[in-house]
Amino acid sequence: MPAAIGDAEASAPARRPWVERLVAVLHLLTSLVLALLYLAPGALLLIGVNELTNEVLSVLAGDPEAQERLPSTIVASGIVPLPLVTLLARLACWVQRSRLEAVFGVVEAVPLAPGARGGLPVRVLRYLFGRDAWSAVLYSTTAGIVGLASGALAMALVAYGLGSVIGGLLGVVLALADGGLTELLDSADLAFLAAVAILLGPVSVLAGLWVAPWLVRADVGIARRMLFDSSQVRIERRMRELSDSRSRMVDAAEAERRRIERDLHDGAQQRLLAVTMTLTRARAKFDRDPETARALLAEAQAEAREVMAELREVARGLHPRVLTDHGLEAALPVAAGRCPVPVRVDADLGGRPSQRAEGIAYYAACEALTNIAKHAAARTVTVRAVRIVQRKGDLLRLTVVDDGIGGADPEVGTGLYGLWDRVHAVDGHLAVHSPTGGGTVLTADIPWEA
Repeated sequence: MPAAIGDAEASAPARRPWVERLVAVLHLLTSLVLALLYLAPGALLLIGVNELTNEVLSVLAGDPEAQERLPSTIVASGIVPLPLVTLLARLACWVQRSRLEAVFGVVEAVPLAPGARGGLPVRVLRYLFGRDAWSAVLYSTTAGIVGLASGALAMALVAYGLGSVIGGLLGVVLALADGGLTELLDSADLAFLAAVAILLGPVSVLAGLWVAPWLVRADVGIARRMLFDSSQVRIERRMRELSDSRSRMVDAAEAERRRIERDLHDGAQQRLLAVTMTLTRARAKFDRDPETARALLAEAQAEAREVMAELREVARGLHPRVLTDHGLEAALPVAAGRCPVPVRVDADLGGRPSQRAEGIAYYAACEALTNIAKHAAARTVTVRAVRIVQRKGDLLRLTVVDDGIGGADPEVGTGLYGLWDRVHAVDGHLAVHSPTGGGTVLTADIPWEA
């Protein structure tokens, strides 16, 4: 299943339940503990490089003992620790993947198969010293630094707040128990410190709970960029998606060609044959029976009109003229009018995108309306088309919402794969949210100048 289908981006944590904030704090504290594991590969590598650098500097300074120790130092500090460095880094990446999947559901969209080229020694060397291994070292070190900083910040705020409140209250209780409350109140400094501790403690705890989701969001964002969405992963994922998409589009094009051929053969071609035969009969009766000839001509004319209407219906499925002449804002109401379910169209683009973008959006809307009519059991549908202004390039966003039974699944022939292929072919994004019993929301973001 393509990664874009069913995918939903996490929104900024402006308001989150307290339980989720507590989970975020626990995640950061766990990151603080695991930072030792994450930083271990980089620390071992740094220690080895430092040892080698000092030895080389001693050799350059003319130390004869350093010259004798240099080969053993290279082996002990440079060659031997390297496998341990990369293996620890891969372990750290595995731990991080497992954590993010278990807590936040972040998984690789397309699992990458391990490289199988070469014999066993080549595969072992590639596993220990290949590009993936050193990428793991880089991510492990970055994750360790981020985990150490964010975990320490969260722990400092929460622990300081709780400690301040508990310490301040405990001091007051002990003063009351010893009868020393008067002395405490008489001492302005102690009273001020106790009041500040009791008042600022909850503020510190609330600050820690408030900032925790943002720190977790940064941690997950770094993991997405470096661990799940590195350049190599993106290239391999893109190649696989393009390969799958190309195969499906070839199959879809062949199926569409056969459908058009069947429609023309069974419909228009047979009707044109009937028109030809009717004209032949009319021509034979012109001299002997003009009235019958005129009736046959009228019949042929009516048949020709029906053929023209049928051909227009076939061509409408390819690219409607209203879309070419008047754009998507005029074409969407026409598509909605052919849907048996009541459809509300809201299109305000403020201009026309490229013809390719209009065609993809129109096809997506038609396919979505067809799916709704066949499978959704919906009572109402809303189709929206808006222009999203962005610095990196405007988007044409098409949204189709229905109140049907939901549960849209690309595996059961609902046409979602075809939609995804068309949108993805122009570097667009298709998201489908379809919980069972909760209706379906289809959102297609298409580059404005696709």
